[in-house]
Amino acid sequence: MLTVRPAAPADGPALGRIDALTWTAAVSPAPPRTEPFLQRVPVGEVLVADDDGAVAGYAIAGPAPPAVPAHAHVWLLAGLAVHPGHAGRGAGRALVEAATGRARAAGARKLTLRVLGGNTRARALYARCGFVEEGVLRAEFVLDGGPVDDVLMACHLAGPAPGDGGTVGGRS
Repeated sequence: MLTVRPAAPADGPALGRIDALTWTAAVSPAPPRTEPFLQRVPVGEVLVADDDGAVAGYAIAGPAPPAVPAHAHVWLLAGLAVHPGHAGRGAGRALVEAATGRARAAGARKLTLRVLGGNTRARALYARCGFVEEGVLRAEFVLDGGPVDDVLMACHLAGPAPGDGGTVGGRS
């Protein structure tokens, strides 16, 4: 049975393996990382999809930078990966929904993410989970010699952002 739980330090090696198995230039503009997973990602920001005791995937979610009071209502979904052997079984959706729930429970009003324009599978998953496109940084990256867009998406969790009076852009 698939469940989502907070990561534990013992999950580090499995998370690192998933990271290595799923990294490609099609899903990340950053080079592959070599340091242990939980040395570069705070364990408290990681959710794990657990499929009958096997680590099936992870999501990284926490307060979005910059850490200023006016931005405290925004969280960032900074990473999502599912082990290829568990793909198509609902782990990705369960992780996104758990990250959304965690952000909402922490008082966030918005959960944001960035995804490469060509990563249509991830973009479709995020859309099914309530994320909408908020902007596109055209040709933000050059990968494999070609331009790649950076798509900004967000899920608005509850009510207006602080100080905007409940209207779009803070205007009435």
